Amino acid sequence: MSGRMHRGWHAAGRGGRGFGRGGWQQADLPNAEDASAWLQGRLPDEWFVEGPEVTVDREEILIVGELPALEGEFADTEAGRAERAAAASGRISRFRETTRDERIEIARQAEHRYQRKVAWGARLGDTVELFTVASVPVMTRLRQPERIVLDTLVDAGVARSRSDALAWAVRLVGQHADEWLGELREAMAKVDELRSKGP
Repeated sequence: MSGRMHRGWHAAGRGGRGFGRGGWQQADLPNAEDASAWLQGRLPDEWFVEGPEVTVDREEILIVGELPALEGEFADTEAGRAERAAAASGRISRFRETTRDERIEIARQAEHRYQRKVAWGARLGDTVELFTVASVPVMTRLRQPERIVLDTLVDAGVARSRSDALAWAVRLVGQHADEWLGELREAMAKVDELRSKGP
């Protein structure tokens, strides 16, 4: 089982470094760079067809694994695709229920090791469901032009509240700037490496 490690914006690959108003800030958190490897060794082999995708930030470790493919044929029609999606959702629900106790124990161990909450998810084909994910409040100060943008999204029915609108905007940036964000994370990791070699 080979895992994939994704670093969240705040983790910057160092487990406890985030970018704050004054520059780099060192949170008192254990390094989580080995989380994917640790989970690869800790998770039962039969759960996923390959190592799970592991995403880490300052607050949370998210583990999303690919479940074994569905058996049986589904027609390539709208009804067939709906049946496949329903079957996938049912399989994910079964995984969630049958693994609950063991996932709780693994999460307890990982939370002790890395001092972060653990969240889970499962993927089956095109269907992905996340469960036990954390919703973390983020304080920010916005000037009027930014507030007007959020209020426009609320007034247009795109979001229910300013908080919803801000989350929507962050998701949109993440979708359209993924390559740039990846390059930025790599650059931050290099800065970390150079800093560790310094006098």
